[in-house]
Amino acid sequence: MYVARVPNRNSPAAFLLREGWREGGKVKTRTLANLSHWSPARIAALRRVLAGEVSESGAQSLTMLRSLPHGHVASVLGMARCIGLDRLLASGEKASRMASLALALVVARVIEPGSKLATARQLDGATASSSLGPLLDLDAVVEKELYATLDWLLARQARIETALAKRHLKDSTLVLYDLTSTWFEGRTCPLAKHGHNRDRKSGKLQIVFGLLCAASGCPVAVEVFEGNTGDPTTLKTQVDKLKERFGLSRIVLVGDRGMITSKQIETVLKPAGLEWITALRNASIHTLVDAGSLQLSLFDERDMAEISSPDYPGERLIVCRNPLLAEERARKRRALLAATERDLAKVAAATQRQRRRLHGKDKIGIAVGKVLDRHKMAKHFELTITDDGFTALRKADHIDEEATLDGFYVIRTRVPVAALPAADTVAAYKSLAFVERAFRSIKTVDLEVRPIHHRLADRVRAHVFLCMLAYHLEWHMRQALAPILFEDHDDEDARALRKSIVAPAQRSKAALRKIASKRTDDGLPVHSFRTLLADLATITRNTMAIDGAPSETFFLYPELTPVQAKAFALLGFSPKK
Repeated sequence: MYVARVPNRNSPAAFLLREGWREGGKVKTRTLANLSHWSPARIAALRRVLAGEVSESGAQSLTMLRSLPHGHVASVLGMARCIGLDRLLASGEKASRMASLALALVVARVIEPGSKLATARQLDGATASSSLGPLLDLDAVVEKELYATLDWLLARQARIETALAKRHLKDSTLVLYDLTSTWFEGRTCPLAKHGHNRDRKSGKLQIVFGLLCAASGCPVAVEVFEGNTGDPTTLKTQVDKLKERFGLSRIVLVGDRGMITSKQIETVLKPAGLEWITALRNASIHTLVDAGSLQLSLFDERDMAEISSPDYPGERLIVCRNPLLAEERARKRRALLAATERDLAKVAAATQRQRRRLHGKDKIGIAVGKVLDRHKMAKHFELTITDDGFTALRKADHIDEEATLDGFYVIRTRVPVAALPAADTVAAYKSLAFVERAFRSIKTVDLEVRPIHHRLADRVRAHVFLCMLAYHLEWHMRQALAPILFEDHDDEDARALRKSIVAPAQRSKAALRKIASKRTDDGLPVHSFRTLLADLATITRNTMAIDGAPSETFFLYPELTPVQAKAFALLGFSPKK
């Protein structure tokens, strides 16, 4: 930081407080304040302070009025501007406070997820816990205003998602779709229902939401459903969105076997003219084996083969066998069988105790049914229930028959082999792991969509949409920052190390080095996404004044550490702008 004298032709010279830094090998400068109205003595005193010539009087001439955590805000807000998210929120409208508040909500969800009250305090000028509010000129912010912003954002969801789809989706591309649920606080929201609880929160109401992603895992759209909605019934809504709102006529929809069922293929996808990639259920695989279409001996020396079946005319079936998956399924089955027998033994003991003995065929049947339902092992036991007790015997033949298909899965598609070879088809189905990763980030690791306390259905929809936008922003940041995160940034090497697409994914040599040493190749410490944001937050935005005069303030930033400098170099902008 220095004071520059700028000649001004026939007018008096201008004195400007400037800051210089290097970026991309170039020296850049920016003006912090115009000091032309200062007296020469005062300018000279500031020059001495900046030069480190601190005297007793000079030390009092530079005062810090306020210091706010800034680096994490600069990184997230800067990325939002780089990908045009700020312009997208305000597209077609003049710059407005609502657009600024919506951007602030998205950024705040990434850097410090919390309730709307906590976010209002974080953004408010008087109680700000970071530089986010001041950077967006928000001044006073109240909780009620943020709820109004949610309503404003929801009204623009269709337009924003269409713009994101235009950027990341196109005809003849893969689109990933999956569904999850999250538990809900309260009982008055019409969306909150009892349903299949993926979070294992017994007795809690829940909502369900589905996420559409590009093949890379970048999210483009989200839809909220009632908590008791079945996975397949949501498919038509997404197909209509892809075709009518996004204007995509030729796409390949990738979904799991519980989502894209035979019924949905016949009633939704085929009439819409869409291709698909999904998997067969275990019962369908057994049918293929019984019919002779699938010969298990084919996989003595290979892990993938393409077959056909008259039950699936015009379709391709790609059979895969993963030995590691076979071992894991066998281990899990053994554990569940043992747990079931252990719990059944407790029920049996209850039928023989002296006091408050469990008796009666109905009561015993209910107790046994709860155990079998808990572990999902009813198909493997033969039960005999009487008024005084019961017997439960393993169906050994049934268990052995199921075990023969351990590690097998069958990918089902109608995409021609010329357009998508077998290995690429399997890779496309495995890309659903990107959506699972998004769900983990949105629900637990980073963005904390839950607990949900909103009572109005539209507020719940807006809240989930807000979290989706936050993950969209985080996804772009993770791509840029991968070299200093515990992420594999050398995809080509990772693919080269993988013997087969059926085999488990391999980490690249660079990723293994990072994990082993906790250091990058240039010696910097490796971070998770959250710990890197915490490190960047130590970059402060300091409001400085000369002689304590509030009208003559400027901002002062500390020198960056090597990790912080590397992070902003990867992001492609400076935190001091």
